Amino acid sequence: MYDVRRLRLLKELADRGTLAEVAAALRFSPSTVSQQLALLEREVGVPLLLPSGRGVVLTPEAQTLAARAGEVLDLLERAETEVAERTVDVSGTVRLAIFQSAALALLPQTLTLVGAEHPRLRVEVVQHEPESALRRTATRDFDLVVAEQYPGHATAWHEGLDRRSLKLDPLRLAVPAASRIRALADAQHEAWVLEPRGAASRHWAEQQCRLAGFEPDVRYETADLEVHMRLVESGNAVALLPDLVWSGRSAPGRMVVPEGAPQREVFTAARRSGAGRPAVVALREALERAAA
Repeated sequence: MYDVRRLRLLKELADRGTLAEVAAALRFSPSTVSQQLALLEREVGVPLLLPSGRGVVLTPEAQTLAARAGEVLDLLERAETEVAERTVDVSGTVRLAIFQSAALALLPQTLTLVGAEHPRLRVEVVQHEPESALRRTATRDFDLVVAEQYPGHATAWHEGLDRRSLKLDPLRLAVPAASRIRALADAQHEAWVLEPRGAASRHWAEQQCRLAGFEPDVRYETADLEVHMRLVESGNAVALLPDLVWSGRSAPGRMVVPEGAPQREVFTAARRSGAGRPAVVALREALERAAA
């Protein structure tokens, strides 16, 4: 019978692509990963890895075995979930990935609810961009992720992950209080602050401006939405921002509703094999109550 721990290393290599990334994710040395995969290759009796430049690639046999290893790992996680469901207390550790605006708006109340109702539950939180956080949840780096989807910009689907809507979040044009802007087209000569290229919000904002007949003059670029708000508040920029960023505070300046009243969807995702674990269920429910 093949060693499950070595099978996991092979599945990790199939998902992550390099021995160095597997070693970093699992906190092993690359040499340890190589040695364990060599032992697995000896157990299986056929070549599993082939040299490719400075790295390795999986043989067809290794790809088949990695796919089956994923099924084995999912089955073990389901077994762990079924055992945990029979316990009275919600305990253990849940690893949550969440993006900035959702963390600012939802995290304080969520953690307060969890602490009051499930004191034995440990929640570990990492601020992470949604696209890569979804991928890393699929590869078991996180147990639960809060992600987002902008209009016309579908978030990647990952096999094995579920998806549950958390909140529909209106998107508005934030302008300085003294501004005379009444519609998106009026902002064509303004200085803009946007997130870096590659972010779903950046792509969506640029498309909205182009549909309104202009290219935004992006003078300020940052992933920190607190900076976006400060620049709007001080009268130095305009920005397309979700309502969640104003949670618990007064919006600086004025908010202009773009044509069509667009909304992004904020949702949670977990591996189906572990979504029923009481600790994951409890954290997810707390997030939903905070969002409501």
